[in-house]
Amino acid sequence: MSGTEHLTVRREGATLVLTLNRPEARNALSIAMLVGLYDGWLEADADDSVRSIVLTGAGGSFCAGMDLKALAGHGMEGERHRDRLKADPDLHWKAMLRHHRPRKPVIAAVEGYCVAGGTEMLQGTDIRVAGESATFGLFEVRRGLFPIGGSTVRLPRQIPRTHALEMLLTGRPYPAREAAAVGLIGHVVPDGTALDKALEIAGRVNACAPLAVEAVKASVYEAADLTETDGLTAELTRGWPVFDTDDAKEGARAFAEKRAPVYRRA
Repeated sequence: MSGTEHLTVRREGATLVLTLNRPEARNALSIAMLVGLYDGWLEADADDSVRSIVLTGAGGSFCAGMDLKALAGHGMEGERHRDRLKADPDLHWKAMLRHHRPRKPVIAAVEGYCVAGGTEMLQGTDIRVAGESATFGLFEVRRGLFPIGGSTVRLPRQIPRTHALEMLLTGRPYPAREAAAVGLIGHVVPDGTALDKALEIAGRVNACAPLAVEAVKASVYEAADLTETDGLTAELTRGWPVFDTDDAKEGARAFAEKRAPVYRRA
């Protein structure tokens, strides 16, 4: 498995769990973390036995945003990974899910701070769970900065524009309940249980046919950029081939035989 000193990777059955692991800095994004994240996304997509991904943070925080000092080259922490950024100047955007979308569903398990770059990265995930004390927000305007991780484009497409603009233009923090009320996250759970809930959801995803799951996810994102008419056409293009797979046949057999299906990605 991949991983770095600031990004741990482990398996929970068919789920790959990526953990932002820099708790002393509230998991602020470092070079080592970004390299580990990108490698984790690639590993998940390359391994057919992985059916879902859970992204979480260590030490009671999700991610407090970008470590600007580390990225600017101040200090030697993560220096051995710097050649990866030089070889691929787009790597940090791919790691943060701005320029990369994994084929497998990505479920975020948030505790504590998920602000600035953390909230931007969150928008690249598919299903989101947060502990009651989690905090969200895009603080960039308060610091004279711009949320260049994609939020001015993606956030108004994910939550109502009035809420997106308030979040972007005020830079204020949002508690988990309010973030759920505006649609940024889907579940609020007791503190310390976000990962458990995310793994529960991942287990339900994993029990479904993987080819169908991947096709459904791809269709949803593809259609978001199309008119309804073009989206429906694209849906048929993606959807019909799924009916010809062995997974679809297994699903029909299992339903007829009243048993749990066994899917093999064929």
